[in-house]
Amino acid sequence: MNTQETFVNKVANSGIITIDLEKYYPTNPFVTFDLQPLLFMGLIVKEKEFRAALKEIDWQQYAQKNVCIICSADAIIPMWAYMLVTTYLTPVAHRIFNTSVEQAIETCILENINAININDFADQRIVIKGCGEKQIGATAYVAITALLQPIAKSIMYGEPCSTVPIFKSKPQQA
Repeated sequence: MNTQETFVNKVANSGIITIDLEKYYPTNPFVTFDLQPLLFMGLIVKEKEFRAALKEIDWQQYAQKNVCIICSADAIIPMWAYMLVTTYLTPVAHRIFNTSVEQAIETCILENINAININDFADQRIVIKGCGEKQIGATAYVAITALLQPIAKSIMYGEPCSTVPIFKSKPQQA
């Protein structure tokens, strides 16, 4: 009698495709450019002083970074101020956003999800990985589900060994 058992990895043999949304997380770092220190008395933009202050900034510190232009002060900022900062950032930054870092990351993740070739997932059983190292918001999970539902055989959430069913296509009537 053979007492040696053969272990079979049922998950690996199941044909389930796992999608890890962390794969769609942007790779370049994100930094904030705050207009507040450039404001006169922390409240208003004075064009001459604003332009002079911009010329003094070492813009290389933003090289190949995703830069989010914000104003942490409760001030009314003219549109030209954002545009002017952008002209300094454009030659060095990877990308420029006028939003919070969290919203910029979400935008990048959604762009990456929307660039997926969905044909690779046609009629497949798919698990959208749940836990990970990076914070992935609900918006990304909604987007990937909406993108894949029309073509997937099934969509699950979690890990291949422990999933929550999300969607299962109905067999086509002949």
